[in-house]
Amino acid sequence: MTDNHQMDRPERLSVRPEVVEGVRVVRVSGEIDHDVTDVLGRALTSEDGATPPHIVADLSGVTFMDSSGINVLVAAHQRASDAQGWLRIAGAQAPVSRVLHLVGIDLLIPCRPTVEQALRG
Repeated sequence: MTDNHQMDRPERLSVRPEVVEGVRVVRVSGEIDHDVTDVLGRALTSEDGATPPHIVADLSGVTFMDSSGINVLVAAHQRASDAQGWLRIAGAQAPVSRVLHLVGIDLLIPCRPTVEQALRG
């Protein structure tokens, strides 16, 4: 059986990692669900596979996120914390922000309105 849903929308998620002021900023657009969490997980690590100590996940372009995305963010937060660093979330729009709030992620991982604010703390 073929998964037509995935074939119809092969580019459901776009991730663009970059380094800004020594912080890994991962700009994410699209939908985060089980099918794409490996892409997001890889983007939250360095090219050498290590976890950078400071990460901002820019979710301003994310239109949907399920528990799979939450799990990836929690794991990245834990890895960054273990490295004496941090993960911050920036720009989550209302539907995603609501999910973050409902499950309490906003109490664990700082959420900021913009990347610039996330970079400052």
